[in-house]
Amino acid sequence: MTPRILGLVPSRRPFNWADVLVLLALVGLLATVAWLGHGLWAPLSPEAMPEIELSPWRLPYYAARSLLRMVVALGASLAFALTVASWAARSPAAARVILPALDILQAVPVLGFLSATVTFFIALTPGRILGLELASIFAIFTSQVWNLTFAYHTVLVTLPREQAEALRLYRVSGWQRFTHFELPAGMITLVWNAMMSFGGGWFFLAASEAITVLNQELLLPGIGSFMAVAVSAADGRALAWAVLAMVTLVVVVDTLFWRPLVAWAEKFKFEESAAATAPGSRVLEIFRRSHLVPWLEARLAGLDEALDRTWRRWGGEPTVEPAAGRWMGRLGPAVLWIALVLLTLRGIAFVGTEVAWDEALRVVSLGGLTLLRVTGVVALAALVWTPVGVWIGLNPGVARVAQPVVQVLASFPANFLFPLVTVGFVRFGLSLEWGGALLMALGAQWYVLFNTIAGAAAIPNDLREMTRDLGLRGMALWRALILPAIFPAWVTGALTAAGGAWNASIVAEAVSWGGTTLQATGLGSYITAATTSGDWPRIVLGVGMMSAYVVGVNRLVWRRLERLAVARYSLAA
Repeated sequence: MTPRILGLVPSRRPFNWADVLVLLALVGLLATVAWLGHGLWAPLSPEAMPEIELSPWRLPYYAARSLLRMVVALGASLAFALTVASWAARSPAAARVILPALDILQAVPVLGFLSATVTFFIALTPGRILGLELASIFAIFTSQVWNLTFAYHTVLVTLPREQAEALRLYRVSGWQRFTHFELPAGMITLVWNAMMSFGGGWFFLAASEAITVLNQELLLPGIGSFMAVAVSAADGRALAWAVLAMVTLVVVVDTLFWRPLVAWAEKFKFEESAAATAPGSRVLEIFRRSHLVPWLEARLAGLDEALDRTWRRWGGEPTVEPAAGRWMGRLGPAVLWIALVLLTLRGIAFVGTEVAWDEALRVVSLGGLTLLRVTGVVALAALVWTPVGVWIGLNPGVARVAQPVVQVLASFPANFLFPLVTVGFVRFGLSLEWGGALLMALGAQWYVLFNTIAGAAAIPNDLREMTRDLGLRGMALWRALILPAIFPAWVTGALTAAGGAWNASIVAEAVSWGGTTLQATGLGSYITAATTSGDWPRIVLGVGMMSAYVVGVNRLVWRRLERLAVARYSLAA
């Protein structure tokens, strides 16, 4: 029988006001999606190109279109993370292929994915805007998915081995293990990292909605493209309206979705005693008072049982890894690296047709400058946000107040403020060479904060009570409990913050306002210039160099820290 998602028992009370609100919300949601979906099949041709009107009355529609893209991308990211991370955690052979592949894919910047795939997606639906929508959603997906996948994989590989072994001895199916053990164990981490990934999607919204194809800019209706047009026109009033609409949208999404989700996720803590205070949400209380949710859960119980039977019949639970898995473990990494070498050689040959060797060496040095900025961003974020994240995660009362504030700050796309920063830099004669690192931090620092909050919030209350009984305070408490408990989540946050900083360099090392453009010397500004001019050899060179830097640092630093987290600072150790 499926456990009650909201912890409810069906009531015999009559239809009440909560049922009316939930029903109206569902009908309104479906109607809105249908209304927005109608625009996905609009024509796309040189004579019928999407246009953005800088009118505040159009902003609600643009904001709704952007939100729909974000939600679809987040759903795809969650499905990918749950599937791929589970596969890598259960199969060492698969992990030897999946983890290096994820390192490589995370290293590719959002603009790199967009440049390589937009023509393909447009060709899927010729003459319709749907292809451009799919390209935009895919770009947002690539800005969200890696953080979720790495975070959930860290949860799975740090689960207590004793519990996993007990499930295996009792012949619990893979589906039941996923729904009753693995997913609940990772729920808090998934919720906080989903919030962070959602914020990361907002950061790249303008680049995802203002797409350049063959030196032609195509604009999708959305708040990001509205902002891009306002910046190009140097329209300060329109930009102010866009900022106000963005803040309003983030607050509404936090109130109606993220805050209830955070409060609901508290039920999945592994602990014998509950904390004195817990996060709450009026929206969640409405759902708990409604009869519709328990009714829907009862109807879904049959689906859960059918999936369990299907898994037992076709999935199986082999006691040893099959021969195919062993061969994958031996040949998979070799095939992956051979393919990567061949792709690299092909890229070098393609780049060599247009780019001289001295320019290629200069791009290597540009990558070094951006690496220095990334390192500074991650170090500063760790020093500032690790103690703040622990404070929020360990105090539900503080989290109730701080969570919406943090969510607004993290979800608000900092690049919306870049034009204003450009004006300030020009007016005061400041350089973007160091200011670029500050702009990168605005988009990357939140990964450390959110993962630290998730790690601290997941500490069982039993362990906290035990440390209080032992009289541990200050640094002794940090050494004995807090640092070991949050270390796996912190490593994931720092890793994804580094990846986010590399991605943010593309929009932070070249900022503009009207006809004024500031550039910092670095790999991000090089890729931006090449993308704007449609120079494919230099796009390939810049993206390839950034990928090489990210993969190299991941393998030398972050993967070693991850192995240390699993070996010494996890419940599985």
